Amino acid sequence: MSEHKTTLIWNRGDNAFSYKEYPRTHQWTFPRSGQSLKAAAAPEFLGGPDCVDPEETFTAALTSCHMLTFLAIACMSGYVIESYEDNAVGHLEKADDGKPWLARVTMNPRIVFSGEKHPSPEDINNLHHKAHAECFLARSVKTKVTWS
Repeated sequence: MSEHKTTLIWNRGDNAFSYKEYPRTHQWTFPRSGQSLKAAAAPEFLGGPDCVDPEETFTAALTSCHMLTFLAIACMSGYVIESYEDNAVGHLEKADDGKPWLARVTMNPRIVFSGEKHPSPEDINNLHHKAHAECFLARSVKTKVTWS
């Protein structure tokens, strides 16, 4: 159907290649848009605090995909949305084998509806369930995704 490309560039530079010394900073470039991001491991894994890290971008990607799917379903259901804000949290946890994984993402969307048709809390929950079931990324991962 489509391809989604990313270029990643990392260089050691003058740093020693020992676990605590090699740099975690790298560059992500997205060829279609030309956008670039400075990325690194999370600070607790020796990355830079001024960079995005894979765990937070994974959380952002899931949240963004859910929102885009939610907006499409809401629109096709006759609702008008003025704004959608989410402060999602990705939870890095230890798996049964003791290794960390992003086990769950909790979304906390705040949605402002307008127009003549307003959804009930049950309608909103159903819209979220449909969005989750149809979100490309949620369908692609084993991370538990919930919302409140």
